[in-house]
Amino acid sequence: MSRPTPLRDVHEDLGATLTDFAGWLMPLRYGSESAEHRAVREAAGLFDLSHMGEIFVTGPQAGEALDYALVGHLSALTPGRARYTMIVNERGGVLDDLIVYRLGDEEFMVVANASNCEMVAGELTERARAYDAAVEDRSDQYALIAVQGPRSQEILATLTDADLAGLKYYAGLPGVVDGRRALIARTGYTGEDGFELFVAAQDAVPLWHALMTAGEPHGLKPAGLSSRDTLRLEAGMPLYGNELSAALTPFDAGLGRVVKFDKPGDFVGRQALEAVKDDQPRRRLVGLVARTRRVPRHGYPVTKDGVVVGEVTSGAPSQSLGKPIAMAYVDAGADSGLAVDIRGSQEPMDLVELPFYRRNK
Repeated sequence: MSRPTPLRDVHEDLGATLTDFAGWLMPLRYGSESAEHRAVREAAGLFDLSHMGEIFVTGPQAGEALDYALVGHLSALTPGRARYTMIVNERGGVLDDLIVYRLGDEEFMVVANASNCEMVAGELTERARAYDAAVEDRSDQYALIAVQGPRSQEILATLTDADLAGLKYYAGLPGVVDGRRALIARTGYTGEDGFELFVAAQDAVPLWHALMTAGEPHGLKPAGLSSRDTLRLEAGMPLYGNELSAALTPFDAGLGRVVKFDKPGDFVGRQALEAVKDDQPRRRLVGLVARTRRVPRHGYPVTKDGVVVGEVTSGAPSQSLGKPIAMAYVDAGADSGLAVDIRGSQEPMDLVELPFYRRNK
């Protein structure tokens, strides 16, 4: 049975189409998926992300424990900053991609994907045993609401006196939003400016309503998983289970920059990753833009002269480009003359560098 978020009744009142996602009952869309997508690109969208996991690592050696457990150099973070990183297995395969926030000298919050939260908490607990650090999954205590889009700061500023203008990308600060305590983070998964608000679960409903009221004059719309997926696809952001998996290393995904070999001490997967860091991956992650209206989808073969040279990992119609787009892993030498096999028809594709969309800053 799918687990509801604290905002389930709100979604039902708004007429959302609800679906199971990683064991959670989540809003797929509230009406028009394309209208929600455009709202985020042009004004702002409001997302319920309460399915994400919040795992706290605390103690005098919390930073060192995370340095060992993850591929990033987390002990180097200053309080108030965040970092995108990954947890890998001994073979270097990606178990999940994460955002780690340093909340204080001895306190970190690891945000994990919903489908992997339990596994990540277990791995962190095991990997931290040799350190003076404690791991606690506090996901049940939190709701996560995101406001994303070019007008998000303008909207949020009506509800808080926190220094939003001074808050850098991948940073967070404690604040009060509509009278409720929150961690205000300048992060997101849409390719737009925006904020993610970590709040107590019981504060989710009143905060959602306050944000909707504040945002109505600015074009804010509630947005579901469907638009979140097309937004992140346009922004070239990987999705675990599509572009990332335990069968792939960060280097396979073109994200080797997150692996920090220069940090002190050992870390899980180091030996395996050092062995491949200078290798040319057999396949590389690329963007594809369709020349026709047919949409390439996850798992469809990528071909060249009728020979399979890759596979689509994510695909959808792009609202911003007005054409179907896809991310795909293709053979390193395949750089032109590509097509996607869509139910037996070889649909021509143009290969482009990621991302498909960049916001104007």
